[in-house]
Amino acid sequence: MENREDLNSILPYLPLVIRSSSLYWPPRVVEALKAMSEGPSHSRVDSGEVLSQAISDMRRSLSFSTLEPSASHGYAFLFDELINEKESKRWFDEIIPALARLLLQFPSLLEVHFQNADNIVSGIKTGLRLLDSQQPGIVFLSQELIGALLACSFFCLFPDDNRGAFMKVIVKILPAEYHNSSTAAPDTDFWSKSDVSLCAFKVHSFGLIEDQPDNALEVDFANKYFGGGSLSRGCVQEEIRFMINPELIAGMLFLPRMDDNEAIEIVGAERFSCYTGYASSFRFAGEYIDKKAMDPFKRRRTRIVAIDALCALKMRHFKDICLLREINKALCGFLNCSKSWQHQNIFIDEGDKEIQLARNDRDSGPLRTETTALHGTPLNDVEINREKPANNLIRDFYVEGVHCEDNEDDGVATGNWGCGVFGGDPELKATIQWLAASQTRRPFISYYTFGVEALQNLDQVTKWIISHKWTVGDLWIMMLEYSAQRLYKQTNLGFFSWLLPSLATTNKAVQSP
Repeated sequence: MENREDLNSILPYLPLVIRSSSLYWPPRVVEALKAMSEGPSHSRVDSGEVLSQAISDMRRSLSFSTLEPSASHGYAFLFDELINEKESKRWFDEIIPALARLLLQFPSLLEVHFQNADNIVSGIKTGLRLLDSQQPGIVFLSQELIGALLACSFFCLFPDDNRGAFMKVIVKILPAEYHNSSTAAPDTDFWSKSDVSLCAFKVHSFGLIEDQPDNALEVDFANKYFGGGSLSRGCVQEEIRFMINPELIAGMLFLPRMDDNEAIEIVGAERFSCYTGYASSFRFAGEYIDKKAMDPFKRRRTRIVAIDALCALKMRHFKDICLLREINKALCGFLNCSKSWQHQNIFIDEGDKEIQLARNDRDSGPLRTETTALHGTPLNDVEINREKPANNLIRDFYVEGVHCEDNEDDGVATGNWGCGVFGGDPELKATIQWLAASQTRRPFISYYTFGVEALQNLDQVTKWIISHKWTVGDLWIMMLEYSAQRLYKQTNLGFFSWLLPSLATTNKAVQSP
């Protein structure tokens, strides 16, 4: 056990010690957890103030620093003031003991994880480890182990310099030009020459991405640091998703900051909460029972992709280099993983030369780190078969017998990614995501406008474009031309009104008194 590179990379960020090839809690921590596991009659932990004292004692036993005053006050405020007496009592009688029992199992859960890590997928390492930028790999985590990691976070039992708290994740990477690699990310010429047909476009003026009914890939409007402000003061789209699907928080421990050519896909996250509001009005609205079907890995059929948008002054978003960055980021995120979680290649033609944009080996990517929470017994070795390459685009390596059966529904559910404080233009961002979804052969994109006025004609515009059989290249070229005119102040129209002048006339007529 001591010689495992994966364990040694993550151990400094965990509260356990290793001796004689076994993982342990220090004896005094075991004593405290056992007392809490038997309820307040044994532990005397029956209030937030006493709980913070017990946690401080455990941290001292682990040679950690003293619990921050803000954390101590937080426990006291939550359990002694914020929630009612009945709910507080349920926490100390039932929930705290259950969490303590789970933490007592943490060393054995982690040992079993590493014992199985080399046997899940033949020839591929799947053990928990820190992932560096541009690093390929696959990580499988059981849901129970994720729960133990989150319990460590709740009890403030991570070392002071740890990176956060964990989950089931895929990191997908397009090679960047600055890598020491023979590959290159798609350039403007590639997008201009694309003859791929545009996929279907469904517009939803109301509703939420997480409630989409089609088993589509759900977009997380992410921070480049996975989870953003989920463990601090953030409470917008990404943070809300992490609150209602708390297993996502686990990925914050071992995932690096995303580069421009990286995306993170999370497979099988279970939803536990309902909510109302947004930002300062966000409120918990009761328990949510996740009834989504299971896939062959016994995970929920939920796939969430985290892609971070460019944050810049609004006019900068019209520059070619920024448009290219955003469309390649979306392309990376939308690469289809529902048919084969294992490997996927994308090829493009550049003159007579076929450039491989994604490989599964360590020297060039797109890489995918799949950290997968299994809701059942881990899989045995899986055989991998190569599928014939699709014309000009995607080559999948299918995992025999385990690819998802919802291939007809593996579109993309998204919305106003990178708009708002990030400065993005809603019309361009909708178009960019449509182009990327189409290029990756997604069958449709479900777009939730959240009532943004600039997108009131989105349905009309997309239907017109599809009726004229435009390709990805056609629409990309028009978007470049429009963006150049905006940069040089040759037009003040929105993209859709510029594209279809009749819309501008109609909008002016509607606004007239």
